[in-house]
Amino acid sequence: MPRKKPKSESVIAWITITYRSVAIAAFVLLLFAGFIVYLVLPQSRTYAQRAWQSALNRVDSSVGSTEKFVPGKQQAHFTAIDGRVRVKKANSNTWVAADYSLPLEKGDVVQTTSEGMAKVVFADGTNYTIQQDSLIVVEENSANAQQQTQVAVQVTTGTVDLTTATFAQGSKSQVIVSGATASLAPESAAMVRSDPTADQHEILLKKGSGEVVRNGQLVRLTDFEKVRFQSGSPKMVKEKEVGPPTLIAPANMAPILAPGTHPVGFSWSPVGKGDTFHIRISRNPFFTSTVFDRVVKGTDVQVVGLSEGPYYWVAQTVGPDRKQSVESEKNRFTIIAKAKQEASIALELRPLVQHGHVIEVLGRTEPAARVMVNGHEVPIIASDGSFHYFTPPLPNGESLITVTAQNARGGVNTQQKTVVIQ
Repeated sequence: MPRKKPKSESVIAWITITYRSVAIAAFVLLLFAGFIVYLVLPQSRTYAQRAWQSALNRVDSSVGSTEKFVPGKQQAHFTAIDGRVRVKKANSNTWVAADYSLPLEKGDVVQTTSEGMAKVVFADGTNYTIQQDSLIVVEENSANAQQQTQVAVQVTTGTVDLTTATFAQGSKSQVIVSGATASLAPESAAMVRSDPTADQHEILLKKGSGEVVRNGQLVRLTDFEKVRFQSGSPKMVKEKEVGPPTLIAPANMAPILAPGTHPVGFSWSPVGKGDTFHIRISRNPFFTSTVFDRVVKGTDVQVVGLSEGPYYWVAQTVGPDRKQSVESEKNRFTIIAKAKQEASIALELRPLVQHGHVIEVLGRTEPAARVMVNGHEVPIIASDGSFHYFTPPLPNGESLITVTAQNARGGVNTQQKTVVIQ
């Protein structure tokens, strides 16, 4: 017979509680508490927004870091699209509209129309600006376990400007034009043109160094040297090009206070014995919305009628034979309108904080004021006028940080600080 359980014995029930369930419960409580604080204390909303913006900037600045490095095939991405640009994927026969979320991989084709331009950045930091009526093919885009990258792009037709970044030793950044392969050193810039109809092809090195190989011929290039050739010609011809002027004012990222119709002065350096230059000013970096386009004598010009907002300007040297040099570096500046009677506005900057190539800018101004850092508007200004901003990654060397505050009365205050990235 089964033994009856004595009344004196205790009954113990076991409940299993896992660490995971405890963590989930704690997270739910914290989330609920944070939501209550967010509703009760309005100021906390501003701090939350600032924290969220800071976190996003930190994520952006960490793109491409070695911590996320994965060997193998890499993807390139559009960073600028203007007008009509389309893409044909390697595994498809259909053209699709270019999009910032569309990755580019080996075998993909990018085409711009007469009204389209685009900028593509590869895994090694090399960026390609694809001009109008151009077509390129991504021939290679990979990396190995030693973080050595292999990037190769074929320019089938049109004009492409490219700039290489600082990549690991043993890496290669190449551009292919009608059977000629150019290998560029780190921190170099080149312009490639291919016109199959006229059978004219050329590779111009604007800065840095590189070498071009075709039909067993090797030609080394340095600043403003180029090779040109025709498909049927066995040899490439090397030539020296006249360089563009150096832009002086407005300096890159500089704010310009221009009340009403006050002229804005532009100046640049002389180049050799040349005294004629082609100056262009545009609303965008692709120069598809040009507001000033003129050939001028001397090294300065006054321009009237520039309204408020951002602009880009570029210059070319014009030779005695009317042949123009390549374009100078593009400078970006911002026109800031101000009232006839300038009102004062407070602007206090705290010491800059460096996070690698990213600079953290903190300061305080008037509540509801507008603040720009190097021409980029700070998205959030707190109710007490404090602001917090992370710059995009800056290049090695000296960079100028320009902070401008402006209120509705026309008051403007600009401060500049210099940082050195090593």
